[in-house]
Amino acid sequence: MSKVAVVTDSNSGITQSEAKVLGVTVLPMPFYIDGKTFYEDIDLTQEQFYEKLETGGDISTSMPAVGDVTDLWDKLLQDYDEIVHIPMSSGLSSSCETAVMLANDYDGRVQVVNNQRISVTQRRSVMDAQALAQEGKSAAQIREILEREKFESSIYIMVDTLKYLKKGGRITPAAAALGTLLRLKPVLQIQGEKLDAFAKARTVKQAKGIMTDAMLNDCKNRFHDESGSNMHIDIAYTKDFEAARQFEQEVKEIFPNQQCVVHPLSLSVSCHIGPGALAIAASHRI
Repeated sequence: MSKVAVVTDSNSGITQSEAKVLGVTVLPMPFYIDGKTFYEDIDLTQEQFYEKLETGGDISTSMPAVGDVTDLWDKLLQDYDEIVHIPMSSGLSSSCETAVMLANDYDGRVQVVNNQRISVTQRRSVMDAQALAQEGKSAAQIREILEREKFESSIYIMVDTLKYLKKGGRITPAAAALGTLLRLKPVLQIQGEKLDAFAKARTVKQAKGIMTDAMLNDCKNRFHDESGSNMHIDIAYTKDFEAARQFEQEVKEIFPNQQCVVHPLSLSVSCHIGPGALAIAASHRI
């Protein structure tokens, strides 16, 4: 049986300490903040990130350096036969495409999964990959299974402030000004490759209702699982953990058979939507 290492990046939301417990490897994503480079969960905590974000820091994301990726693979292949590498969605970053190109030099020993996920759904893919590896699946088999399931996931995100969507150029200054005046709470969606607008709400309560209704509809019509019994249902948030815990209780009433898990959204998503966001995610059980 081949010994398979599971690798992802910190866009999955898996911390370095969690990775040790799970038995996976997490490549930290670099961030440029006011001209300096920081690495997620290495020298940049969630608290530090939001402090810099809310005080007007100039923040941009980047992909891991090529040398950092190949050095990690080379090190792991000293102890493992194969690697399954699960980066963030190719529709949201070029890091996946770069990893696929780099893997061509590894004679099939590195399998890069392009399963169109990020944050909590990417995290679920990593956990599925680890379980499949423990069952004895090869790296190529794991990649095939995860890519086959790639669109069997969904995320809805309520944005609390339009400031960061405006800053990132995702909405115009005029739309941001009007939305702020009307106190809108946009709901965004990630289904596959892109972060797209989904709906507009006037209150947090209304936004949460829109998200849970949309997820119920997805379970019934996209996933053909009306009760969500064959789905992982997760809650995610930016900065405000208590709001996420409250949302978790509300979601459990709608999906009573689910053991929801609460995780912070990855910083690569957070920098575009800001603090105070809430999200619900579903991933098909493999």
